Amino acid sequence: MEKVTRANAITSVVPLLMVADMERALAFYVGGLGFKVQGRWIPHGHLRWCRIARDDVCLMLQEAEGPARERLNFQRAIGSGPSLYFACRDALAVYREASKRGMPARREPVTGEFVWEVFLVDPDGCKITFSTLINLPFA
Repeated sequence: MEKVTRANAITSVVPLLMVADMERALAFYVGGLGFKVQGRWIPHGHLRWCRIARDDVCLMLQEAEGPARERLNFQRAIGSGPSLYFACRDALAVYREASKRGMPARREPVTGEFVWEVFLVDPDGCKITFSTLINLPFA
């Protein structure tokens, strides 16, 4: 087995989410969650792909075309897409910030298993969870 060195170390993963409507996805991620667009691909004057970032986290969004777009529109339902779990310093602060921007949570924040968790769903059915470890005393 090859030894991991600084030269071959993997430093991050950037998920690519297929979206049915780029404007709607950007309204959610940029307008609602505070991500910023870092890079974009705009063939023929239409935004098809972008890289978005907030703090140390990046995502890529790509607008689906043809049959893939039809499938996304047909299958879009709460929880039908992939799940993303974001570890953060204060999930409740993210919840309050998103609420101020008009982003409805799927339910109120919950605590359990030594974490606070905030649950959202993007316009394409992707489950989004923000999670913060908390210190609870043992019983």
